[in-house]
Amino acid sequence: MNHLTILVPDGQPNPITIISTYMAFMQAEKHLVMRGGKPVFEKIVLAGISEKVDVYGGLFSVTPIEDISNVKNTNLVVIPAFLPQTNTEQNIKQNKKIVQWIEDQYKNGAEVASLCTGAFILASTGLVDGKKCSIHWNDANAFRQMFPKVNLVADHVITHEHGLYTSGGAFSFMNLVLYLLEKYYGREMAILCSKLFQVDIDRSSQSPYIVFNGQKSHDDEIVLKAQEFLEKSSMDKFSVEKLAKELAVSRRNLDRRFFKATGNTPTEYLQRVKVESAKKQLEISRKTVQEIMYETGYSDLKAFREVFKKVTGLSPLEYRNKYNKEAVTASS
Repeated sequence: MNHLTILVPDGQPNPITIISTYMAFMQAEKHLVMRGGKPVFEKIVLAGISEKVDVYGGLFSVTPIEDISNVKNTNLVVIPAFLPQTNTEQNIKQNKKIVQWIEDQYKNGAEVASLCTGAFILASTGLVDGKKCSIHWNDANAFRQMFPKVNLVADHVITHEHGLYTSGGAFSFMNLVLYLLEKYYGREMAILCSKLFQVDIDRSSQSPYIVFNGQKSHDDEIVLKAQEFLEKSSMDKFSVEKLAKELAVSRRNLDRRFFKATGNTPTEYLQRVKVESAKKQLEISRKTVQEIMYETGYSDLKAFREVFKKVTGLSPLEYRNKYNKEAVTASS
């Protein structure tokens, strides 16, 4: 029999991710038994290091069923997300026992899944060094700075590598929960739960939801100047060599420093600046895609569409239909 442990870390864990995960697995167990099947998990427990964890200033609280010291062996560990604007370093510090426990359980054969910002706790174990990991796009910059050895893929909704699972931001954690349900209970049960919880199954990208605001939480003055230049001159002809010359550094040195600080090359950064400008126009204006293309510095419609889809996962027209209320009304 398998054993599932849903962690209740100290600090400010997001209670929605804890409760929803628990409910989803309990629902799957209920329907499995109703159909004459045997339970997949003998135990599904909430475990932590405190008797009770208060969140939102005590407005809500979560009570672990077990102390992690009593959970000697488990098959699957789920790390919940933390509430927005919480102190990440403090969360990690408060949960050192949990971090070590996760590492020990993984070495004993357990699989580990982190939901959204729970990835900070997972990354603290060192288990995802050199491996793919996803997180809410809004926390990507801070995560890269804190864990440079991890291969962060913030546009992914789900990653799965060597028994380690991570998910993108906010309510997309339910996509990972459904992914785990499919693995342990089968495709039919995952589809049933997706219908019960009304969550789209198989969503693979969070790119359409990303708001690009530049990665500036670093102290490289040269890169900051380069970013400022790119943001002000995004509609002009661009040359990395020319930019490097303006900043009195070599092209190779600029590329290396820029990527280290932002996670993008200068060219990729400029593309994202342009696409973000195009997204805003598609959301609020009635301008044609071609008009917006010219305004954002592109002259080739095919190239514009390819870059836009690469960044957002959608074509410009698909993006407009998804986010422009007037466009949706007009087509209905």
